[in-house]
Amino acid sequence: MLSEVLQIATEGGRGRGRRVISLIVAVCLMLLFATGIGGFYSGKWIMFVEGGSISGGGGIGSGRNGISLVGGGGFWSSAMPPSNVGIAIAVTAMAGLALAVTVVYSRRGSLKSPWPQRRRKHALMSKQWKSSFLPDGKLCDGGVKFLKKVRSGGVDPTIRAEVWPFLLGVYDVNSSKEERESIRSLNRKEYGNLRKQCRKIIRCLEKNSGSKDNKTKSLSEENFAAWRRIIRLDAVRANSEWIIYSPSHASITELNARHFAKSVGLKDYGQLEPCRVFHAARLVSILEAYALRDPEIGYCQGMSDLLSPIISVIDDDSEAFWCFVGFMKKARHNFRLDEVGIRRQLNLVSRIIKYKDSHLYGHLEKLQAEDCFFVYRMVVVLFRRELNFDQTLCLWEVIWADQAAIRAGIALSSWGRMRPLAPPNEDLLLYAIAASVLQRRKLIIEEYSSMEEIMKDCNSMAGHLDVWKLLDDAHDLVVNLNDKI
Repeated sequence: MLSEVLQIATEGGRGRGRRVISLIVAVCLMLLFATGIGGFYSGKWIMFVEGGSISGGGGIGSGRNGISLVGGGGFWSSAMPPSNVGIAIAVTAMAGLALAVTVVYSRRGSLKSPWPQRRRKHALMSKQWKSSFLPDGKLCDGGVKFLKKVRSGGVDPTIRAEVWPFLLGVYDVNSSKEERESIRSLNRKEYGNLRKQCRKIIRCLEKNSGSKDNKTKSLSEENFAAWRRIIRLDAVRANSEWIIYSPSHASITELNARHFAKSVGLKDYGQLEPCRVFHAARLVSILEAYALRDPEIGYCQGMSDLLSPIISVIDDDSEAFWCFVGFMKKARHNFRLDEVGIRRQLNLVSRIIKYKDSHLYGHLEKLQAEDCFFVYRMVVVLFRRELNFDQTLCLWEVIWADQAAIRAGIALSSWGRMRPLAPPNEDLLLYAIAASVLQRRKLIIEEYSSMEEIMKDCNSMAGHLDVWKLLDDAHDLVVNLNDKI
């Protein structure tokens, strides 16, 4: 009988398997009661309901007539000698139950989940990274294998500081070790000069701060003064998510933190702990230098959100600055006063949704939300507020890998079997943003009746997004819609 039941269990579906397990449990209990293990003072088992323990409390106690009590519900076990035959039958039945449960649930695990989530492939690890270089320091095969790995799984935290400069264009993927050392030296010198200019302007501003004659200030100095004020406010308000990802910052002494803050003119930081003071001072130092280098953009709120992860990973200020410069080559358009760059990106998100889901797009039109203004924040700070710190880094690494492949001119055929129809795309971020909206289509269509409600929902996505599922959906959109858009 047991073998027949097991056959039914293994051949049946999920619902049938559950019914079979219930049947086996019932059979086992019947065997237990019928075969004479213990007794009601004569060799049987007596069931009691939850809370029915004679000892009057939870835990293991001792009842009358040698009866062992397990408080809270279960069985009372008699101390009388059990039947050997009964034990054998009961053990066999329970073994059958265990086997059936194992078989049914192992088969259940092979069923496709109605909410499939893409598991992250292995990140680029230190050993793989070191083996990617030729004797002259150049990356093998022009960096194709390295970029493939990053596209599929990101970068292991232990080597991010080494890998990111390649992803962000500080070093060309075809550069030799000697060329990179030369670039590093030139970059350090240029960054040092920018910091000297910052200090010079700050001295002039402080000198003229008490003067009634403001004509001595140049336009560039006035702009710098405005940028400097906002940079300092944003720097001390930066969140502390990054601390666990930056051991060097977390271990900074109060003396060193205050000394560095003083060197960049950061004074008003309240009761911040040393690691956050040091982090804020680094933000100030690098953002001021960037504002001088790119006066058309200068500084806008939100840029500190983009820099904070970089300086948490890269300890060297010059290296971090040039990584930020590389990042901003594309992201700078998010901070133009005319908002041309933002509008182009929102328009692309809108078109992706329109081509992919006309029903959802029609609902957005009814709400006068088809311009997708509700994803404005996602575009400006690249999901920084919608994802946790580690998820943000993973998403950015995949986006940067696409951009690095495009800069290197790596052809579609070079990607081999890994997503052969999803080539690197400059706008992968926007496809990911569209994917995050499409994932919530049912909620948007059935529950929301205004753009404000959709925006509120988008702004509360933090902690509710699976970054790897998001990237999978984004790549699928690239495959299906890139040629149309």
